[in-house]
Amino acid sequence: MTLLTTPQEKAELLEAAIKGRSLWEDARRRLFRNKAAVGSMIVLGTLTFLAIFGPFFWPHDYETIYNDRVLQGPTWENLHIFGTDPQGRDLFVRLLYGLRMSLAVGLVATGVSLLIGVIWGATAGYIGGRVDQIMMRIVDVLYALPFIFFVIILMVVFGRNLILIFVAIGAVEWLTMARIVRGQTISLRKKEFVEAAEAAGVTSANIVTRHIVPNVLGPVVVYVTLTIPAVILTESFLSFLGLGVQEPMTSLGNLISIGAREMEIAPWLLIFPATTMMVTLFCFNFIGDGLRDAIDPRDR
Repeated sequence: MTLLTTPQEKAELLEAAIKGRSLWEDARRRLFRNKAAVGSMIVLGTLTFLAIFGPFFWPHDYETIYNDRVLQGPTWENLHIFGTDPQGRDLFVRLLYGLRMSLAVGLVATGVSLLIGVIWGATAGYIGGRVDQIMMRIVDVLYALPFIFFVIILMVVFGRNLILIFVAIGAVEWLTMARIVRGQTISLRKKEFVEAAEAAGVTSANIVTRHIVPNVLGPVVVYVTLTIPAVILTESFLSFLGLGVQEPMTSLGNLISIGAREMEIAPWLLIFPATTMMVTLFCFNFIGDGLRDAIDPRDR
């Protein structure tokens, strides 16, 4: 057992005991004690760094076609470390671009669902009554629609462009977010700090944005980390069907689709993209589990 020998150490311990730790500070400490979550953050950060900056330093471009290197296996010769695709393009740089595109779709579409879901759920939960019933019945109706079918309809009607993929996927992923935020808002609506704000004459909009929303961020942050991999899978499924990212640009789903067609003669075309997607999804899920365990006060 270590004894405190200096007045400075005693003073620091006394100050820490008096000050205590906030909920978020305690959650941060608990999160960084979770080895799986920390390891996942390191791996995901490395993959993101490679996806953003890797292509700038790689000698091959994702569009460059080498007619004499079609379906070349992984080799250090000419730096085709992941081999080439059926058009003779370097798979490694295309994998980096595909990972970049999938992460971008996941983050932007999740941001869209976060914006819509939090506003919708907080408004419905705080106002309550007939407004709440109408708003949540709209959510129920949208839930009844096959969301992949809804996304496909949007893309067929408005055309297949990158921005529409972001918006379309985000526009169908906000429903669960709205339900989560509504449930949390209902539990907070009768709390003392909300009643105090109402008694002080604070407007409903300010109560929702400045009192309700900050207090539901814990469950929302956890759900966001689980929504991103779901969105990546949705985009991959659309790209697998040929409705997502179009050539010459690529995504993980597009690369997996090509790999599935050529897996018998060129298994590396499927192994590397599928492994990259698997690792990425596992990282997001481990981070989400770590955040859930860190934020949940029942596990403290």
